[in-house]
Amino acid sequence: MRRHGKFPWFAYLVVILGGVAMVMPFLDMVMSSFKGAGEYGVIPYKLLPESFNLDNYREAFSQLELPRLFRNSVIVTVSVTVSVLITSALAGYALAKLRFRGRAVIFRFILATMMLPPFLLLIPTFLIMLNWPLAGGNDFLGRGGDGGLTTSLLALILPFTVSGFGIFLMRQFMISLPDEMLEAAKIDGANQWQIWRLIVLPQTKPVAITLGLITFIGTWNEYIWTLLISSSDPSLQTLPVGIQLLQSFLDPDRTMPIVMAGLVISTLPVLVVFLVFQKYYVRGVVLSGLK
Repeated sequence: MRRHGKFPWFAYLVVILGGVAMVMPFLDMVMSSFKGAGEYGVIPYKLLPESFNLDNYREAFSQLELPRLFRNSVIVTVSVTVSVLITSALAGYALAKLRFRGRAVIFRFILATMMLPPFLLLIPTFLIMLNWPLAGGNDFLGRGGDGGLTTSLLALILPFTVSGFGIFLMRQFMISLPDEMLEAAKIDGANQWQIWRLIVLPQTKPVAITLGLITFIGTWNEYIWTLLISSSDPSLQTLPVGIQLLQSFLDPDRTMPIVMAGLVISTLPVLVVFLVFQKYYVRGVVLSGLK
């Protein structure tokens, strides 16, 4: 039997140090959310607050209009996640298992979209939302209105309903499914819709959950696009934008602990979702070959 390396303790040490480095920022955020005025950022640094109280959380609730921000975040994040899962599963199946002219070109085009910097698309996407036909008072040509879709939550949802990365991930997994299984379903009289819904989708559960987690976390934390859209209509703000703007309205000496309290509140849903689906996420990463 082959013996392990001479220094197994070194591997454990690296893992422990890496774990501490990842946990410390989160722990500092939680501890700072309980600190009082003048405690944050003092030298020498103190991790623990002088006293644990919930004043910062009460202040965050009163200043942030938390129910509205939380509702917006949930609506946008759930809508985008569900849409990405559906469109990615459909397009991934078509690119992996259907034979049609131009399939390779379409797939390369989808890969090319993943190379574009997100900031490059901000202005064109905003103009599309602004001039959306028959929305916000616009006519059929998208003119004459007052904001188009930029006055509704649809402006935060529609640009992200399709994900090039999601299509790529689903396609890479579905291409590994045996064609014989799908051919047997065709012989039994199943059409393409039935094959996709009853045979292919159940097989993609781990990868779909992985994609859903990635999309959920990314959408929940989206800041730049939401800030741009909500700049003219604050009612469209989500939690990340509301928490960041909180710094503009409070005494700087009191701002950071309250912001940290808001960040803790914002992080909890993501943390819970990840912990619930963690085992599927790890399995999905292994099966899809995601690095």
